[in-house]
Parts: sequence; C-alpha cells; structure tokens
Amino acid sequence: MLCFVVLNVATARKNEGNQFYGLAIGFVIIAGGYAAGGISGGAFNPAVAIGIDTASAGLGFGWCFAYAGFELLGAALAAGLFRVVRPDEFGGDSEYGLAAKLCSEFLGTFFLVLGVGLNVLGGSPAAVWSIAAGLMCMIYALGNCSGAHFNPAVTLAILCSGRKLITPVEAGAYMGVQILGGICAAFMYAALMHGETFFLKPQEGFNWGHAAVAEIVFTFVLCYVVLCVATVKEPSKDFFGLAIASCVTAGGYAIGAVSGGSLNPAVSFGISSSNIMNGGLFFNCLIYTCFEFVGAGLAAGIFMVTHPTEYKEE
Repeated sequence: MLCFVVLNVATARKNEGNQFYGLAIGFVIIAGGYAAGGISGGAFNPAVAIGIDTASAGLGFGWCFAYAGFELLGAALAAGLFRVVRPDEFGGDSEYGLAAKLCSEFLGTFFLVLGVGLNVLGGSPAAVWSIAAGLMCMIYALGNCSGAHFNPAVTLAILCSGRKLITPVEAGAYMGVQILGGICAAFMYAALMHGETFFLKPQEGFNWGHAAVAEIVFTFVLCYVVLCVATVKEPSKDFFGLAIASCVTAGGYAIGAVSGGSLNPAVSFGISSSNIMNGGLFFNCLIYTCFEFVGAGLAAGIFMVTHPTEYKEE
C-alpha cells in the first residue's frame, strides 16, 4: 500500500503538481500502523526493520532480513499493479479502459475493508482514524484513474445524479468488483486474525430502526460530499480526498456505537461473508445495503436541488 500510493501520487504524470502527495504517503503509516501494528509491529520499510533489529542486537538479531524480504515483495506487487492501473505511464492509452478502472476499484475497496477488519479485531485505539486514513490515501492515489468510488453506494449516487459520468453497465461492473474486493479483504483479515470475525448488526442497546437511521444519514453525508467535491464541473483540486475521508471519520465516531458505521455495501458484504465461518447471518448485509442505497439515492436527489448549474449545458 505504501509503495503503491507513492508511485501513484508522486510519480504518475496525471498527478503532477499536486499538493497532496505528502499527506497521502504519510497517512499510509497511520492506516497501516494502527491496522497491522499489533501483528508485525508495522515497519513497512527495510531501513526501519534493520535499524530496530540492529539497535536491539543484544536481545537477538536476524528478523530484519525476513522483514526486508516481505517488504520488498510488497514493493514488487505495488510496481506490478501500478503498471495495470496506469497504462499511460508505459506507452498505453491515456484514457483508461474498464480493466484498469476495475482493478483500481478492487484495490481501493480491498484496502478499505482490510483496514476495517484489522482495526476492529485488533482492538485498535484509533480504528476510525486508521480506516479513514486508508481510504484517503487510496482516493488520492486512484482518484483520476477510476474516480475512486470504493463503495457501491457512492457509485449508485453518481449514477443517479445523472450527467453521464458513468454508464449503468460500468456502474454495475464497479459495484460487483467493489463487493468482490470487500469479500476478499474480509477473508484475509480473518486469516490474519486466526479465523476471528465479527458481526454486522445493530450494537448493544440499539435496534434495527436506530441502525437504519444511522446508516441512511451518514451514507447520505458521504455520498453527498463525494458528489459535491469530486464530480462537479470544478472539483476540489487538493482537498477532495481529505473531505471524503473525513465523512468516514465523522460517521464512524458518530454512529459506530449504533450500527457499526459501515456506510458501504462492500464493507457490509465483506463483514457478513467472513462471519459465516463463525455462525454469522449473511442476510444482515442485504439489510444494511438497502439502508446505504437509500442514503445514496437521497444524496443524488439533494445534489440535483442544491447544484442546478451542474445540469445546465455549457
């Protein structure tokens, strides 16, 4: 994730002159440190691994070589996937095809859901902060590749808002690959946490009515902000990722104790799918998805009212 974000925000020609590269790269450490720190310590850098191992050589030395190997493998994977999502960097067409866009959507959603699971199961003291940081990094990395939806509700809101920003067929493909990314990530966090999973359901002391209102309201906020900062004729140049991810921060802290704060059908599907292994009920994700799609539809409708100039022919 670190190397992939660096390649996209600091070396891709389509991101030349941006002012967010440092923010995006730095926040990968926040996302990964809280998510995976309890598993590996969260070095993500051979220099860090060798430095720590050398400083503590009196207690034992050698793990730095294994860590460096893991990190170099991650770097190689990042380079390979960068070639897929940025074909123009290697002599390909500057107008990205559906394959590059779908790979982008899969990766962004995968890292988002993986961060959700590892933070929740690891008892992270800053789970919401880490999850939002990971989302922000991937939005900055892939925003001008696929649009960086990473959420079927966001894709639905963009489709319903009109303006021919995405076709129904492309939207369907986006949603499918986002859900697939969420499910793959959920089984990966379950594997990393020795098979442990968690339920998608209203939290203790709250019922389905409370969860419905919570998910609808804050999915609306998320989708509406995406429409306003990333799809208008003059989109935010450098703060779009921070604005969108901050909706996840706000929603996570506001309703996490009510509904869990999914705000994303891909997250909902991932959580429910992996939890089947431990006796969970899959259909809960279908209920949550309905709530989230209602929020998306409302966001599209309100956007039409508040941004009439976006529908005027130039």
